[in-house]
Amino acid sequence: MQVSKRFRPALASVVAAVLPWMLMNPASAQSFRVQCPTYTNLHPDPAAASTAAAIAAAGTGATYASVFPGAIKCQEIGGSDGFATMGDGHQIYLFGFAPLSGIADLTSGLPGTQLASVFNNQIDLSGNGAKSEPAAIMNTGVLYANAPAPMIAIDEGDELFLTLSNVGMIMRPDLFEQHTVHFHGYPNASSFFDGVPDASVAINIAGSFTYYYTAPDAGTYFWHCHIAPPEHLQMGMVGQIFVRPRQNQINASTTLLSALQASNGRNRGLVNDASTNACSDLLCTGATPLPAVDTGAKGGGKYAYNDGDGSTRYDYDVPIQMMGFDPNFHFVGMTFNPEAFADMKDKYFMLNGRSYPDTIKTSFDNSLTTGVNGSPVPNGPMTTQGSDGADRPSQPLHSLITLDKTNGKTRALLRLSDLSVTEHTTLATVGIPMKVIAQNARLLRDLDGNNLYYDTNSITLGGGESIDVILDASNTPVGTYFLYSTNLDHLSNDAENFGGMMTEIVVQ
Repeated sequence: MQVSKRFRPALASVVAAVLPWMLMNPASAQSFRVQCPTYTNLHPDPAAASTAAAIAAAGTGATYASVFPGAIKCQEIGGSDGFATMGDGHQIYLFGFAPLSGIADLTSGLPGTQLASVFNNQIDLSGNGAKSEPAAIMNTGVLYANAPAPMIAIDEGDELFLTLSNVGMIMRPDLFEQHTVHFHGYPNASSFFDGVPDASVAINIAGSFTYYYTAPDAGTYFWHCHIAPPEHLQMGMVGQIFVRPRQNQINASTTLLSALQASNGRNRGLVNDASTNACSDLLCTGATPLPAVDTGAKGGGKYAYNDGDGSTRYDYDVPIQMMGFDPNFHFVGMTFNPEAFADMKDKYFMLNGRSYPDTIKTSFDNSLTTGVNGSPVPNGPMTTQGSDGADRPSQPLHSLITLDKTNGKTRALLRLSDLSVTEHTTLATVGIPMKVIAQNARLLRDLDGNNLYYDTNSITLGGGESIDVILDASNTPVGTYFLYSTNLDHLSNDAENFGGMMTEIVVQ
């Protein structure tokens, strides 16, 4: 039926009046639901009598943190579409995950995971609170897919509540795409939260689902959508999660090994039982044996794993997600045509969603995180205008590695992960060696506690692999070095030579 011109203003006024009401009343139009509990069985209310009794029963010196280690942490993401700008200036269509919480931290290159008290703050001046109202979810999430997906980071002992809200794809309204979250390689006991739709659930447009995870083992993992994985991974639905070890909680006056051997440490699942070399806590699998030699190293630092000897200590955390895009596949994905999976071939190769030289751009415009219209930053990430008129960065994470010899901070932990569906990639350095300490979130150590780390100038990863590498510049001359792919076709931005999968290591 065609609406006559004289009735169109009336129709427009009805829509203008009803649509906001529908968005503010989820039961009437959709089912967005954002969950982040304040207390759980593992992290009960500190003011409850039962909590005080449990702490008292633990003995002298027991505290809430020692009896209930970790914390409740939350994050919200949106299934969406959007655009990313490649190194040759080409804007490429993608669908991926949009940040709906922790936006200020994510825009600054940090993980978006927040404590429940921050996540649930409805009037959050820091820009890290969740978008819990339907209107805010839609206004922020539409056309805001990030490449890579928003970064997640938790600590051993934490409980993570991750809410996925599917806002749909505005550039492909014909697709009623479902989305899920699958933590690849993550030791998750429940298939219901595993994101594989055959055994769990898939999230429809205008719906939400909250995944629940505990944090068993430290290490570098990654996550992706498990709906039509070859397509959704190629289109950009990949991200990184890392788990920080409990060893970070050991104070500077205590040796790492003694803390790990202590009964309090065993009860908290800090690491292995000294007598049986087996873990005595449910949340610790005992994947890392105690070190064969007591180095006398003390706590107070940042570590990649519960090593007991300080060998995984680092000063800077550098998460790097290796990615690749086939521009033809992405173009077809936006133009309502069938996609040729057999012909898929990446031509843009990226670190954290950017090709060189964009990989080293670090400037950010804080106004982009507050919902205020801001201009694109000349030396910052490319931005896309959202449905609310605000420009937001679609590729916020740089991969510049800076090591500062003047203040003694010379060790960088590279958390490298790859979820390419078409390529193996070799990354290399010249002039500064890489020490490989872990593969696929497992410390390289034998059952007798001997470290099996090795120094190399190149590593090779395929889709579904992660490697933890430490760069130590303490004996490296000041200067600029490179981390780059030795696959020569990966050092290009489609038809443009010189670029691709490369970043700089600055020793100053």
